[in-house]
Amino acid sequence: MRRILACAALLLPLAAAAQDSREDYLRRFDTDGDGRVGEAEYVAYMSAGFQRMDANGDGVLERSELPGGRGREVTLEGYRANLRAQFRKLDRNHDGHLDARELTAPPQA
Repeated sequence: MRRILACAALLLPLAAAAQDSREDYLRRFDTDGDGRVGEAEYVAYMSAGFQRMDANGDGVLERSELPGGRGREVTLEGYRANLRAQFRKLDRNHDGHLDARELTAPPQA
């Protein structure tokens, strides 16, 4: 589970750093255009990284597909469960959505 958290924690800051602003980053997630990100939008956007790494498309990241070829296998469902937990941590006001500030905040432990 720690490796899954580490993987998700690495993806978020890298993606945020590549954007011009918090609002631009939010728009990448916000598929319904309501100016905020729901859990399903967050999980869908962040799952794209898993799918890019899953070279054989079997829904499991084996060691050979993980960065550096290290770590334990990670299933897509396990990865998504971790993303849902991360979403709840980012949703600091507990309204079920992330605004631009929550989305770009460092993950809480």
